[in-house]
Amino acid sequence: MNSTTRRRGIATVAFAMLLLAACASTTRPTAEATSQNPQSAALDAILAGEHRSAEHRARDQYRHPKETLLFFGLQPDMHVAEIWPGANGWYSEIIAPLVAGKGKYYAVHWEANPDSKFITEGIQAYTAKLTQAPAVYGDVTLTALGPKSLTIAPPGSLDMVLTFRNIHNWMARDFQTAAVQAMYDALKPGGILGVVEHRGNAAVRQDPTAKNGYVNEDYAIQLFRSAGFELLAKSEINANPRDTKDYEQGVWTLPPTYRLGPTDRDKYAAIGESDRFTLKFRKPLR
Repeated sequence: MNSTTRRRGIATVAFAMLLLAACASTTRPTAEATSQNPQSAALDAILAGEHRSAEHRARDQYRHPKETLLFFGLQPDMHVAEIWPGANGWYSEIIAPLVAGKGKYYAVHWEANPDSKFITEGIQAYTAKLTQAPAVYGDVTLTALGPKSLTIAPPGSLDMVLTFRNIHNWMARDFQTAAVQAMYDALKPGGILGVVEHRGNAAVRQDPTAKNGYVNEDYAIQLFRSAGFELLAKSEINANPRDTKDYEQGVWTLPPTYRLGPTDRDKYAAIGESDRFTLKFRKPLR
């Protein structure tokens, strides 16, 4: 090999390495890196707080809230919205206390529907949870996301939007494109979007309605990119290789739902909660 060819080869390798570095990375924070994060101790204290039930704490081993929020980069002074926190506000118990006082927490609930007992009672239960512990949750602003409610916060006002296991719900309602656009509109340029969802089998074509509760990672990435988001990084924090994703009752076969009741309960308990992808996006600065 002559010197010119060798130099070209070195340059080609260097260029390829630069391309790889520019692409979204797949990360799993080490324990050391996590402990050195300035928000680590604050999250430890919140997770151990008396406002969290034993039932909710038991799910930490599957949902990895500390590692997940550190991966997304949540800071106490941020204006952050959580999409569809549910009736029990599992993540609200962690996010709202962290930003109380310095930042702002928007709980973006389901759109009110007087014809739906599930939605009506769910919003009532969530609101009661907040009012029972104002010193813990701070000044929470409740907004809504739905076909008629597409302003989740003032346009361009949010530093971060977080959504946990909701894409399949939007797909069931053919509402995913509008939902993603609402989040994009609410974020500041440079704002962060954090996404966790049940990860589908990549070898199986995506069902447009996600009737089994699983969403293919590539489908999700394209959904958010189509709205203009940039993919910054992926993480395997919430991965579970034991999840075979082939259950007759879908993802709800697994804990905590156990849709089959006592049937094979020990089997599904041994699997644990679903395999999930964790994605970090950014609204472009331009």
